[in-house]
Amino acid sequence: MVIDKPGYEHLIQFLTEHLALFTATGPAARDGKTIGVLLEEKIAEQIITLCRQHDELEMNHRSLIIREVDGIMYDFQEVLSSVLDKPATEHQLELITEISLLIKNLFDTAIAALFD
Repeated sequence: MVIDKPGYEHLIQFLTEHLALFTATGPAARDGKTIGVLLEEKIAEQIITLCRQHDELEMNHRSLIIREVDGIMYDFQEVLSSVLDKPATEHQLELITEISLLIKNLFDTAIAALFD
């Protein structure tokens, strides 16, 4: 659905281009959550929003989305494995939020193609 598309490759490239931000230190974000927890939460929030916005999705589509999100999380956890347990800074939180929105956008595009 999205993992095998060029947009996903661009997303991984975007993440790797910003890896230095994840190794930077600074004051923790206001909630003190780790990079790993925030990554999971922000992506989950966007996928829940995606499924609510696309109520025409059948169960097999939703299952495919969940499997793909699992794959995306695995890839991101591999890339960010050395920093997942560190408290996120505000800048890291902003980037994680942006990445989660980009992931949702990839799925929005794929869903639109399904129903065209």
